[in-house]
Amino acid sequence: MSANGGTKAIVAALLANIGIAVTKLIAWILTGSSSMLAESIHSVADSGNQGLLLLGGRRAKREATPQHPFGYGRERYIYAFIVSIVLFSVGGLFALYEAYHKAQHPEPITSWQWVPVTVLVIAIGMETYSFRTAIKESNLIRGSQSWVRFIRRAKAPELPVVLLEDFGALIGLVLALVGVGMTLITGDGMWDAAGTAAIGVLLVTIAIVLAIETKSLLLGEGAEQHDLAKIEQAVTDGPEVERIIHMKTLYLGPEELMVAAKIAVSPCDSAESLARGINAVEARIRTAVPIARVIYLEPDIYSAAADQAGTGAASHTAVPQSETGEQADHPGS
Repeated sequence: MSANGGTKAIVAALLANIGIAVTKLIAWILTGSSSMLAESIHSVADSGNQGLLLLGGRRAKREATPQHPFGYGRERYIYAFIVSIVLFSVGGLFALYEAYHKAQHPEPITSWQWVPVTVLVIAIGMETYSFRTAIKESNLIRGSQSWVRFIRRAKAPELPVVLLEDFGALIGLVLALVGVGMTLITGDGMWDAAGTAAIGVLLVTIAIVLAIETKSLLLGEGAEQHDLAKIEQAVTDGPEVERIIHMKTLYLGPEELMVAAKIAVSPCDSAESLARGINAVEARIRTAVPIARVIYLEPDIYSAAADQAGTGAASHTAVPQSETGEQADHPGS
């Protein structure tokens, strides 16, 4: 759901930004307004960013290889991080440079005065449609979370990126409208420069927020607490496991979670019965948390004395064999 919803929001934002970028560029050519130039570059950068998100989503679907045995799911995080860099450099820093340049030589808007206002009003309408689409798709998976928590905790990067971009675009359009409007009213080009500077500060701020959140995903985040509780219950909810000695989880991609655990099992008569028990535990985990697609379970014999020493395990069992003669699914270290 998150992948499909993210794609729909990205496409809506891409179409809106292409149209907005063209109209803003025409308005800048006709009027020479720095706010219009900053906003047009902002829209061009946003269009490129949406293209990067679509490319990242497509590349993430590639099959795993011997060199990348866990697949390419986290490539979506890489492209989202690149988006933050593009927004910071192409959007924010360019706007700040243009504001500085305009402040050195402020000029009023003397020709085609109605064009920038008209373009900005139209752009606000188009950007509102894109933002509304992103909100609608986000609500399908946001649940009862606040918007701040959703942006900070979402594992699929596309929707938070589009939400922040569209929000920043709307605020930027309003700032540009104020700058252009006050320049037309007062004849003072410094208002245009001030509006451009405000747009630059806004874009730099949003880019930094995006970079921080995406960096956390790139470093590797574990499962949310409610998913951890489901996994723990699934592991211990049968006769095969006495307790969890220790467990770690890691998102390999937005829709793929790895679970690695050392579990205490009761002494059994054969490797076959042990393998059956491990397979049953894995099946329960996948039922409880469907995105837990990569599971490594290491069976051991629990020892209270060892637990006090910090290890919890008395000995390591040999790797069991499944009924088919293959290695049991999935022993790990």
